[in-house]
Amino acid sequence: MRDFVPSDGVELLAGGIGPVEAGIATARVLTRGTYDAVINAGIGGAFRGSAHVGEAVLVRDERFADFGLEGGGAPALPDGARLVDEAIASPELLERCAALPFRTVRGLTVTSVTTTRATADRLQKTYGAGVESMEGFAVLRAAELAGVPALEVRGISNYVDDRARSEWDFAAGSRAACRALEAVLESLAKR
Repeated sequence: MRDFVPSDGVELLAGGIGPVEAGIATARVLTRGTYDAVINAGIGGAFRGSAHVGEAVLVRDERFADFGLEGGGAPALPDGARLVDEAIASPELLERCAALPFRTVRGLTVTSVTTTRATADRLQKTYGAGVESMEGFAVLRAAELAGVPALEVRGISNYVDDRARSEWDFAAGSRAACRALEAVLESLAKR
């Protein structure tokens, strides 16, 4: 994303790696001003069959992997409290980008990069995800809590697989994310 140059009216935030850094950075910025939208753009891994390295996707919703009880499910919490493990991209923003040539997939936020086929298979089966990132849920959730519409763009840098078969290409993922971000911003600028 180093090659992305924001146009007038676009503020760029490098929010850090992982859900904690990304969520806190997003929430902090959103308390300091008024924003029409949040676009979370970065690289991510694709579950095989969902996208290819060097391709970009739009994420319609994000799940936060393995949040809750070990083995699945939500714990019984007092006073009706519940764990939130899903965040949704703005349907309006997705609709405004519908003509763009990008697949729309479910995202999965993890706290550890998946490095085994067994974990990749479990995650894909459990969550039905197309892409894996470490920030998606946190940014979408921070924007949702702030009442700001949000959308996520991921450039595919690798496959979610055994480390030796992951085919990492950070540059290809970053280029794809930049191209997609520019297309999304152009599409959203049209009213």
